[in-house]
Amino acid sequence: MMMKFEEKPEGNGSLVEKSEPFLGKKHQADGKPVANGKAEVSERQEANGKYDMPRKSLKTYSWHEIQRHNQETDQWLVINRKVYDVTGWADRHPGGRRVLTHCAGEDTTPQLVEDFQELRRTLEAMNMFNANLGFFFLHLAQILILEVLAWAMVWHFGSGWLITIFISCLLTVSQAQSLFLQHDTGHLSIFKKSRWNHLMHKFVTCHLKGLSTHWWNYRHFQHHVKPNIYSKDPDIDTGPLFVLGDSLPIKYGKKKIKYIDYEKQHLYFYMIGLPLFMPVYINLKSMQVMYLWRYWEDIAWVSSFYMRYFITFGRFYGILGTMVLIYLVKFLESPWIAYVTQMSHIPMKMSGEENNDWLSTQVVATCNVEQSFFNDWFTGHLNFQIEHHLFPTMPRHNYHQVAPLVRSLFAKHGLQYVNKPMLKAFGDIVRDSEVLFLLILEKRNSDALEYRRE
Repeated sequence: MMMKFEEKPEGNGSLVEKSEPFLGKKHQADGKPVANGKAEVSERQEANGKYDMPRKSLKTYSWHEIQRHNQETDQWLVINRKVYDVTGWADRHPGGRRVLTHCAGEDTTPQLVEDFQELRRTLEAMNMFNANLGFFFLHLAQILILEVLAWAMVWHFGSGWLITIFISCLLTVSQAQSLFLQHDTGHLSIFKKSRWNHLMHKFVTCHLKGLSTHWWNYRHFQHHVKPNIYSKDPDIDTGPLFVLGDSLPIKYGKKKIKYIDYEKQHLYFYMIGLPLFMPVYINLKSMQVMYLWRYWEDIAWVSSFYMRYFITFGRFYGILGTMVLIYLVKFLESPWIAYVTQMSHIPMKMSGEENNDWLSTQVVATCNVEQSFFNDWFTGHLNFQIEHHLFPTMPRHNYHQVAPLVRSLFAKHGLQYVNKPMLKAFGDIVRDSEVLFLLILEKRNSDALEYRRE
């Protein structure tokens, strides 16, 4: 397929070309075209025929030629019929270079661009992207009150076992709710100024949670760009302990890869995955990134998390006892966070890169959990994963108002909108693990049968 483009000056994150015809069926979206760099041309300028640079002669490109620009040192994107050279800008992307590397050489425009952009304009007119600061203030107040209450209980009643267990539960709730709040700040969905969101993100993630913001951005933004895509979504990179999706188990079965007994991987999820998700996997990954990549600012902020615990509880438990308390809380928090973060993606489709449009990629990899006051609080509104993936900067307290409009858009275009009860969503995580083992076993048996026939 050949496409004509109107040439523009190249540069760091600049507009390279503008296409004439429709680009085909491979598209992606989150509303507005990317605002990039030095040679940005607005829609109004184009409509008026006004440009910063004079027009040049039309040039013809093939998709094959565009797709060649998919290396770390040479990255082009097609957005709204325009080609952008984002090579020099990739390192400044908030999610890191890999976010753009995953999409380089692709058309990242939505297939349903008109309806989707119309929906976004409607939501903007409804002020759905404006945060209620009172909501987030109460959320932060909840976290801080629980922390103060835990300290007051120890100070007044002592550090006996019953008190220690009780305050551990209080701190567990505080830590889980802190994770949801840092998710809001990481998506820049609270303040209108990015700088304030970034500062709040540092405070909540590093100081209240003891995790690295750089590590979180690096992982989470890749997840949003390519959810449930092998080698591009780090959230499903759980091998060799857990084998997820439809194609990976078949690969393991075909190659007879067996690091563990995968027949019991659903049991490993209960015995290892749930209790160790936060204290071991998440905590160690965060520390590894901070120290190997020398994020000194994050290290200083995270150090303040441990210093706060030592100052608050050190006089009652000592240094060793305080460390035990910290990791006891992480241990208790771990099943909560593991269930909430995995319930909307693990049971959904996982695959290698299929170069589908952005909207379809989000839909097939994401499902919702039914709304209720408890579900919203318990999940930090991550029960609205579909709305969150389509509008990641939207304040979460608006998801329930947006959901009916998104559901209507999906119905119009025949897209699947999955919404299930919370307990079923939790159970689907484990049921999915059992089904995957059957795929491995089936592939091994079929290969063995073919070998015997030969």
